[in-house]
Amino acid sequence: MRTRITELFQIKYPVVQAGMIWCSGWELASAVSNAGGLGLIGSGSMYPDILREQIRKCKAATDKPFGVNVPLFYPDIDKHMAIIAEEEVKIVFTSAGNPLTWTKWLQEKGITVVQVISNLKFAKKSEDAGVDALVAEGFEAGGHNGREETTTMCLIPMIRDAVQLPLIAAGGIGDGRAMAAAFCLGAEGVQVGSRFAATLESSAHQNFKNAIVDAGDGATELTLKELTPVRLIKNHFYQEVQDAYKHHADRDALSELLGHGRSKKGMFLGDLEEGELEIGQVSALIHDIKPAAEILHEIVDGFEKTMQKLRQM
Repeated sequence: MRTRITELFQIKYPVVQAGMIWCSGWELASAVSNAGGLGLIGSGSMYPDILREQIRKCKAATDKPFGVNVPLFYPDIDKHMAIIAEEEVKIVFTSAGNPLTWTKWLQEKGITVVQVISNLKFAKKSEDAGVDALVAEGFEAGGHNGREETTTMCLIPMIRDAVQLPLIAAGGIGDGRAMAAAFCLGAEGVQVGSRFAATLESSAHQNFKNAIVDAGDGATELTLKELTPVRLIKNHFYQEVQDAYKHHADRDALSELLGHGRSKKGMFLGDLEEGELEIGQVSALIHDIKPAAEILHEIVDGFEKTMQKLRQM
């Protein structure tokens, strides 16, 4: 399978595992890379020394390409970028910030830069900044998301028509059928998050993995748009947020309610009531916890079968 994405990353399949906080450590990233996709370490939940350790362990576990996802609004960004360069990571996905800030600096060190966007404005801004590729992430995705609430079905063709860069689709993609749909809309690769969160190699707490499997239709919602929009599973913390809205809570009150470490509490420590459980709408289609390689191969096989059906039609 050859696309501009497989050629850019030198991988077998155009499937990227999202760099999710508390889920995407070296074990998951290396497993996906070894299976032929592109694994990403999610640096957003890591102190600098932890990130360095994760990169080194990933290097020891795979000789295939892998990358690091860096949310640009997180603290210690300077230290993270320095470590990435020192450890000679070749691929960086940046998100939640201005692509002008780091793109040229990374590229001067021989690093391929991919920007995650959720609207047309930032797609054009990223292209002007000179990034090597884009991830267009629709409203269905888990975790932090765009305020516009543009669905993947609408976002991908919109971005494809507006920019010339290699394009990776994200948001609501958990199997080969969704991958085929993304390709029909103009994508050349897909980024998969939620499905890889529910794997044996995911660094998430088992309670959170089980919650993903148990999540049904309508189990998630995008909320806290006054702060940073986030899609999460409805639990006790979510209900506290809704009660705060009923009492006309302002930004400061919502920030105080959120506090610090909510996502760690839920996703890494397994507190299913008071933690923030960030996952996508596609969780309703996830019914088991499997090895990452098995999931990757199922996605690719499902994609090929779907495309064959389309050709027959």
